[in-house]
Amino acid sequence: MKPVKSIVRAGLMGLLACSLGAAFAQEAAIRKNLAERLPSLAKIDEVSKTPMNGLYEIRVNDSDIFYTDAEGNFLIQGNLIDTKAKRNLTEERVEKLSAIDFSALPLKDAFILVHGNGKRKLAVFEDPNCVYCKRFERDLQKVNDVTIYTFLLPILSPDSVEKSKNIWCAKDKGKAWLDWMVRDQTPAKASCDTAALERNLDFSKKHKITGTPTVFFADGTRVPGAISAQQVEKLLASAKPQ
Repeated sequence: MKPVKSIVRAGLMGLLACSLGAAFAQEAAIRKNLAERLPSLAKIDEVSKTPMNGLYEIRVNDSDIFYTDAEGNFLIQGNLIDTKAKRNLTEERVEKLSAIDFSALPLKDAFILVHGNGKRKLAVFEDPNCVYCKRFERDLQKVNDVTIYTFLLPILSPDSVEKSKNIWCAKDKGKAWLDWMVRDQTPAKASCDTAALERNLDFSKKHKITGTPTVFFADGTRVPGAISAQQVEKLLASAKPQ
């Protein structure tokens, strides 16, 4: 029986090798054709099959998603929806790609606010002149037992830079922040080393944090935009550190 098993094993290995060879050749064809026909398209980071027959995912710029056929004859930009499972596969994929390991966040460039025992944690990038950030901060006051790392991200106006500098240089950063965001008390003039704000801007560009607020949870989940206290609680409950 051993020779028969060996023959079967060899046959299976041969089929696997052929399958892998075909997959590599197909990916090479997609890359070649798209590069030649669409030179303005960013360099392709990854080509992978989707659950839809004959449709391939093209990933560029780390987390930008396109779709193409097996030969790169057509390029599609948009959302791929699984109608049976009622899932937005494109959205899920982008969320996964844009997640950031919490330990990779430059926490030294944030100030800390602790609610209750602080056993849970989240990080948020905010502009002091962002009205949605103000709404988020006011809702966040209802969330207990959490440590909040706040990264000042002055991207809306020159006044955002001024306010961010004054808040960062305040004797009590957290109080100055909440006085402005929750109680509408303008931060007092202050000066200090504000290189952290520049580093926050560089980090946001690198990781495509383009709007405020942008929230990160312990499991790396990224949530753009203001969310309610109830949504924060739900995500804190489901977030498990990476």
